[in-house]
Amino acid sequence: MFGILIFIHEFGHFIMAKKAGVGIYEFSIGMGPTIFKRMGKDGIKYSLRLFPIGGYVSMYGEDEDECPDKSKALSEKSVGARFLVISAGAIMNILLGLLLSMGLVIFGGNIYSNKIERFNFGDEFGNPIQVEQYQGLLVGDEIIKVGSRNIFVRHDLIYEAMNLGDKKVDLIIKRDGERVTIRDFSFPTSVEKGIVFGNAGFFIPTTLRKTPLEVIKQTFCQTVAIIRMIWSSLINTVTGKYGVEAVSGPVGVVSEVKETAKYGFSSLIYMMMIISINLGVVNLLPLPALDGGRLFFLLIELLRGKPLNPKYEGIVHFIGLALLMALMIFITFNDISKLFN
Repeated sequence: MFGILIFIHEFGHFIMAKKAGVGIYEFSIGMGPTIFKRMGKDGIKYSLRLFPIGGYVSMYGEDEDECPDKSKALSEKSVGARFLVISAGAIMNILLGLLLSMGLVIFGGNIYSNKIERFNFGDEFGNPIQVEQYQGLLVGDEIIKVGSRNIFVRHDLIYEAMNLGDKKVDLIIKRDGERVTIRDFSFPTSVEKGIVFGNAGFFIPTTLRKTPLEVIKQTFCQTVAIIRMIWSSLINTVTGKYGVEAVSGPVGVVSEVKETAKYGFSSLIYMMMIISINLGVVNLLPLPALDGGRLFFLLIELLRGKPLNPKYEGIVHFIGLALLMALMIFITFNDISKLFN
């Protein structure tokens, strides 16, 4: 899975660099010692390396080193061309997530509305309990807004409930064709790793027909919902809502993928979709050593009308990379320690 996601990311940089006329030294999947390498007819070295935790496309003019053909140097291309080359990897990951989302909508079983078919409560033995209403909600109600957030597909409701935890919020529902407001609603909750999550599974929703328009709507809205979830998770991590124990690196992700695979192929593809979109979103953050950091310097160049001194930009990216590697070592150590708890 990592290999596919890394390949898609680096292929985005690679194909856009070729389209922009940028010379390429090497296209590599993986990091560390070389397992396989081959020189292509186009003069580009293609290599596969031992550790599937990254990859790179080495291009003319990325550094201050001399390049065989200055006209093909990345640094000599327009700001717009460089912007496309640098952002292409993250965009490809998000597009892959969109395609996987569409595949799940089409082939992954039923798709659901936010309309209540019946409530989903049971006794201590797991037997269903017939409930006529829940905090003012009735069978047949359709949830269309949670607080200030519009709800378009079921994923919107699921992620908004998770993010709210035990907080109270106003719901706007559609009942018999009219909008009705339910005040101070609180979702049922569960606790995982010390974090309180809201649960939207308190009712069984009605199913929807898979018309072409509904498939497009579900695909797009599901992808946007995941981007929102990733963004809010990043904010909650930075602000301290989620502790260090909730953060995982490659080791922790592999462990989660292994658990997810037990639930079937669709669950595995769903996890792959989330990781792919996550890679795209995180890589676009304006942080040194990431694609977003390089894009940030391009925006500064665009505003100034001239580039910053490459020496200073290189120093910033070097410091960022060092901090990123230190963070990776810490997270990996944390992941390994969890395996023995």
